Amino acid sequence: MIKMPGKSYSGPLPPLTNEQLALRAELSRHIDALATNIAEKNIFNHHNLTAAADYIESALTEAGHTPRRQNYSAEGKTCSNLEAQITGSTHPDEIVVIGSHYDSVYGSPGANDNCSAVAANLALAPRLKDTKPNRTLRFVFFANEEMPFFQTEQMGSRVYAKSCREKNENIVAMLSLETIGYYTDAPNTQKYPFPFSIFYPSTGNFLAFVSNTPSKDLLHAAISSFRKHCKFPSQGGAIPEFIPGTNWSDHDSFWHYNYPAIMLTDTAPYRYPYYHSPDDTIDKISFDHLTRVTSALQSVVSDLANSN
Repeated sequence: MIKMPGKSYSGPLPPLTNEQLALRAELSRHIDALATNIAEKNIFNHHNLTAAADYIESALTEAGHTPRRQNYSAEGKTCSNLEAQITGSTHPDEIVVIGSHYDSVYGSPGANDNCSAVAANLALAPRLKDTKPNRTLRFVFFANEEMPFFQTEQMGSRVYAKSCREKNENIVAMLSLETIGYYTDAPNTQKYPFPFSIFYPSTGNFLAFVSNTPSKDLLHAAISSFRKHCKFPSQGGAIPEFIPGTNWSDHDSFWHYNYPAIMLTDTAPYRYPYYHSPDDTIDKISFDHLTRVTSALQSVVSDLANSN
């Protein structure tokens, strides 16, 4: 369950490179647009939800992608999943999905949950566009992850995963980027459901990799790659789905349709004091750390896309 390949980094974090400084500015621009300018975006603020979808579509187009919308109805309103694809060169039928939901919970602008992950996903899409991966890469942005749609048939990722299964698509890996922007070196800032406090550190400065048991091999491959490419703390666990928090994001939709999937997260309510609140604003984001994580994820995704 908790024994992971490699070793979590500890020690001083290296300074950002010039390339990472440019990435930092890009991440800040995306989060400001989505969390400050558009702010709360959900079915109750449908205009803002649509504005967020339009922003994502425009950003992907500017990056040279041809995004596709998957429209569906929820509560009588049109909602959209968005997808940009890089077709694999040698194994195009094997698909790696990098997913993040772009809606926010009612009453919150959602800077960390989940604009941080959307920004990372938007930054990865152009950086991997011309890499000619062996496997097909899909950057997917989901509507309606938050309540009242979570784990229902109107949840965006549930709609998307169902359509993939109906088309018999071979998704070999799904990475759910969920609330990845808050890190702190303050002691006793990391909480866990029992009994994980016995095994994991109490300082909330790491990126967590979470899977269920059937997705353990994907979990090991992803965290091994992260630890190889990045000097940043990381923890992982292949955890039974009944443990609270294990299935709290879009990866659960892919588990539902028997696809291997993992969640990458700062652990959200187990660390972030502004979770699902009006105070989840851009000033709470740890931008240097988010930049390091996003930079490392570029290598992780590339490794997964070229692993055969």
